[in-house]
Amino acid sequence: MDFKGSQDIQTLKEWLSGANRITILSHTHPDGDALGSSVGMGLYLREVLGKDAVCLVPDPVADNLQFILPEGLPLMDFKTCPDACRERIAGSDLILLLDGNNLSRTEALEPLVSASNARKVLIDHHIGPDREHFPLVFSTPEISSASELLYWVLKALGPQPLPLGCLQALLTGMTTDTNNFANSVYPSTFRMASEIIAAGADRDAVIGQLYNNYRENRVRLFGVMQAHGLKLLPNGTAYMILTREILTRFDIREGETEGLVNVPLTIGGVRLSLLLKEDQGHFRVSIRSKKGTSARLLAQEHFHGGGHENASGGKLYFPADVPTPGDAAALVEAILMQYCR
Repeated sequence: MDFKGSQDIQTLKEWLSGANRITILSHTHPDGDALGSSVGMGLYLREVLGKDAVCLVPDPVADNLQFILPEGLPLMDFKTCPDACRERIAGSDLILLLDGNNLSRTEALEPLVSASNARKVLIDHHIGPDREHFPLVFSTPEISSASELLYWVLKALGPQPLPLGCLQALLTGMTTDTNNFANSVYPSTFRMASEIIAAGADRDAVIGQLYNNYRENRVRLFGVMQAHGLKLLPNGTAYMILTREILTRFDIREGETEGLVNVPLTIGGVRLSLLLKEDQGHFRVSIRSKKGTSARLLAQEHFHGGGHENASGGKLYFPADVPTPGDAAALVEAILMQYCR
């Protein structure tokens, strides 16, 4: 992927050069790609361009992703320090949204950013970029992650080499969004990984932090859900529901259910998997599918969401969509049986 010489890159160079106070945003419940791309951008701005750059997220960062955040890069979350976040956005002259195709994905931050007169840039890999709020957009759906897309954008901004911390963050973000090269992988993804590792990034450290550093509680939850919570339907679909009761019983923290939705797809006949996780007033719905079955359309048509063809998400509200959380299973089964005939 080559952005060199493009007018958008020239515009971004000018905007970055002229900006004094830059704020980097990502979507609600930030995952590894949101954080990896945000940290990578922040370190580039601070260490290469010498800018006042801050990362700002709608929700606190999950414990298992704290390792992505380096010392020396300020990060604020809106739930913990709303007044400071409001002040930061109001005083910014450039705002960048990473790993979110629409400003609405920042939820509580949306009205603050909409009211800001700062220039706004979107760098994302989801379908349907928000060109209404972002006059400068870098959007490539056929790419592994926002972290990979940002890597090629930063290389085009050159010629300075990217800081090692920036590369490590981008490698981490790409690894999480591809499920360690299991999905959404393109030739450019391998080129990115090869170049970053050759430059000194430690992939073993990334893998160790992402996949070999869980709490015992998570491992036991996965066992129980696979043994007792996994529902297999005759049309090759599967689902699991994480109720508030089971999340409390296993003391599950934000981010610790990552990867559970992929487990049913290891079964030969399963082509679509759903995971519902109970939250305040709704279920957060994760959808994964094998090639040939669209997770994205299911999310759009039934769960107020969207995403990638084989990895999407959405929400199921109660009482708007189902009267109570206990009614979710029946609705999900009906939807799946009709969707995958």
